[in-house]
This record gives sequence, structure tokens and C-alpha cells, in this order.
Amino acid sequence: MNRAFKATAAASSLLLISGCGLFAESSASNSSGFNPPDLKAQSKLGATEGQVNLVAWAGYVEDGSSDPKANWVTPFEKQTGCKVHNKVAADSDEMVKLMKTGAYDAVSASGDASLRLIASGEAAPVNTDLVPNYKDVFFGLKNQSWNSVNGTAYGIPHGRGANLLMYNTQQVSPAPMSWSAVFEDASKHKGHVTAYDSPIYIADAALYLRETRPGLGIQNPYALDQKQFDAAVALVKQQRPNIGEYWGDYLKEVSAFKSGDSVVGTTWQVIANLAKSEGAKVKAVLPQEGATGWSDTWMLSAKAKHPNCAYKWMDWIISPKVNAEVAEYFGEAPSNIKSCDHTSDPTFCDTFHATDESYWKDIAFWTTPIEQCLDGRTDVKCVPYSKWVQAWTEIKG
Repeated sequence: MNRAFKATAAASSLLLISGCGLFAESSASNSSGFNPPDLKAQSKLGATEGQVNLVAWAGYVEDGSSDPKANWVTPFEKQTGCKVHNKVAADSDEMVKLMKTGAYDAVSASGDASLRLIASGEAAPVNTDLVPNYKDVFFGLKNQSWNSVNGTAYGIPHGRGANLLMYNTQQVSPAPMSWSAVFEDASKHKGHVTAYDSPIYIADAALYLRETRPGLGIQNPYALDQKQFDAAVALVKQQRPNIGEYWGDYLKEVSAFKSGDSVVGTTWQVIANLAKSEGAKVKAVLPQEGATGWSDTWMLSAKAKHPNCAYKWMDWIISPKVNAEVAEYFGEAPSNIKSCDHTSDPTFCDTFHATDESYWKDIAFWTTPIEQCLDGRTDVKCVPYSKWVQAWTEIKG
């Protein structure tokens, strides 16, 4: 999956967002029964070590070599004396493997990797007091089940996005407002349906079943007991003959919608924007059932050789101006409340719903499935991520 994006962007005034739920502390961290290794967060910063080794999604650590206008690494190096070495990862599985080598100090982990890193002891708790800009992170991103455990933070939120439903406005009618368009009704567009290429996509089916088959008792699409998991897998298998292609590379999805090879399926807002700008007749919507989504977190390696530079980086990347630059370049909602005053296009934060907490309440962010049910149930075991991977392999054949 290549997640580097150059998107249109901009900001809305913070004067409009006070009192909108942005400053209400979240209590969503609930990893009930999940007991990671007993690691302690760093208590204070020491002297910087002269370098930092990062694992990141493409587009997150830019030094001007890909685009002269995208360079927030060089100013960081000059300010801190920490030389940045970055390894771009293709997917979450690669991120986990790289972090297990102990060669990297920090990683921009998505929710389908974060609990794996925490459970294995690869990720250390972070002392948010050592990250001054953390105070301005949207509270909807703090203390969440994918980045903290029992109130202990295991990372610094970077940004967020939703997995939306995109369709060709000329070939899909009436306009779909439900995920049924890619599940029960997928046969209407057989061979032209697309879906995200990852085991975590099973959660999209679970989210749809949560709303359409309440008898299954699904509360959290990442906390599925065997019966619930089997139902979600069955739905994705039912969908499989109608899939033209699974997408991971955003450029391929744009191309497929432009050519007509794909006419309906999952997408990100930035992909819809890019496809429209290149002439595709598409629209992206948040379906009535809600959607899954992703929130990336900068996590510190428990084996970090350069932890002080890593802390400096985490604070830098969520500073208002830099976080705005990254959000615009990549195409996501920033994590810093103040970033919306620094984007270059005044509509950016509106387009990406950065300050609309009511919008994010309908988004179930990627969280690594584990045996200890994340919805708080203790009378059953939930299906762990390794089984999701196995099922996905069977689904794709």
C-alpha cells in the first residue's frame, strides 16, 4: 500500500470549534484483559543522540527529495541536530517486522499494527509530558483503544481518515447510501467492485453486519467472537466473485475509476479528490452504517537507541505548522487542533472533517483484533488478527 498523497488542502478557524466537543477528554481506551509487558515510559529528556531512525508511511517523512515544496525534515535536523534516517514501509505487516529488528527508534503505526507492537513489547509507553504539542491534539484521538492501554499512552497521534464509499455517478444509480452497494447489491456491478486489500477489511463487513443483523450482537467490528467472525468472513466471501480488483496503491484505484474498471467500492477522501481532479465522474460518501477508518500513531521502540531524538521528532511532527504540511501533502485530517490555522487552502479542514467530532463518532478506527475482546466481553474469546490474516488469504484464493 502506497499511502503518499499530494492533495488539495486548507484550514478553518479555531474560533468556530470551541464548545463542539473537541475539548472533552475521551475515555475510550478499554483494552479489557489486555496486559502488555510492564515497560516504563521515559521520565525526562536527555541529550539528543545526533540521529533518529524511523519507519513510516510514504509521505510522512519528507526531505524535499520527492517534492521540493515538501520538506519538514531539513528544518527539524537543523533545529535539533538529529539526522533523520527513514525507511518507507509498504504495509503494516512490514512495519511490525521492521520494528522487531530493533534497528528503528519510532514508527508511524496504523491501528492494525499498534496493538501487535504493544503486546509483543516492541512499543514503549510514551511520556506525553515530554511532547509539548500533545496538549493541542484533538481529544478524540487521545486515550483510544488503538494507541493506549488502561490510560497509558503508547504513542502520539499523527492524523486520521475514513474509509468511504466511492461510486461512479454515471454508472451507479440510484446514488448508494449504504454499504449494501458492495455487499448484497454487489452483483449489479459484477467485476467492477473494488475493496481495500488487507485482512482488516473484514471489519468493514462486520460493521455492516452490526447495523443490518443486530441478532449477531456485534458491538465493535474489531472484537468478533467466532460466530460473528464467521458471519463477516462469509459476507466477504459472498462479495468476492463481484470484485474486479482489491486496491492497496491509491494510484491504481484512481486509474480504475477513471477507466471504468471500478465503479463502486471503498476509498479515502483524498483519492476521491484526486480522481475528480483527473476527470473521473465519482463521488465519495459516508454510508448510513458509518465506516471504518484509520488513525496513525507515532510509537517509540522499546529498544530505541536514540529515544531523545525520537521524542523530539514526535513533538515536531505534530507541531501546528508541520502537522498541517503533512496533512495537506498526504491527504488526511491533522491531529493538532491548531494545524487548521496553518493549511494553505482554507477549505482543507472542512473537506477532511478535521474539527467535526460528530463525523468521527461514526468512524470505527482500525484496531488490532486480539483474543481479549476489545468490547469488554469476558465470557468469550475473540478471533485474533492471525486468524484474520488466514481468512483473508482464503478469501482472495
